[in-house]
Amino acid sequence: MRSMPTLSRRAFLAAGAGSVAVAACAPGARSSTELAVYKTPTCACCTAWVDHMRAAGFQARVNELPSLRSIRSSQGVPEALASCHTALIGGYVLEGHVPAEDVRKLLAERPEAVGLAVPAMPLGSPGMETPDGQREPYETLLILKGGGTRVFARHGQAAP
Repeated sequence: MRSMPTLSRRAFLAAGAGSVAVAACAPGARSSTELAVYKTPTCACCTAWVDHMRAAGFQARVNELPSLRSIRSSQGVPEALASCHTALIGGYVLEGHVPAEDVRKLLAERPEAVGLAVPAMPLGSPGMETPDGQREPYETLLILKGGGTRVFARHGQAAP
């Protein structure tokens, strides 16, 4: 009868630690619904956007900062795309009132990009709803590495 090889305690622990490190670094290792939101303390429309994301099944953790410039800069968001809140999810950045459906599409397609932005806080975008239902057409932009953009989705307007 052959005896089974045994692992030393040290080898066993090293193998386990390696597995944890690989899992932590793997794309999608964190839940695709975990959302870290950065906003200023007084922004009501940011809170409404967080409510939109939570209603769509995302788990939002809100972090309040006096200024968002450093978080946007560190995540590669060009200043021209700056909005009132910044969020991080699945290795991407979200700037402004990005609809949950666009975030789901981003996470499903996983393009080579920095993330998504909806600049200028358009009326009718998630978190910018008005009591009279007024809506402006707007675009969600894909932020490319290097700072360029391209249209990712159009809302409230006919496709070209």
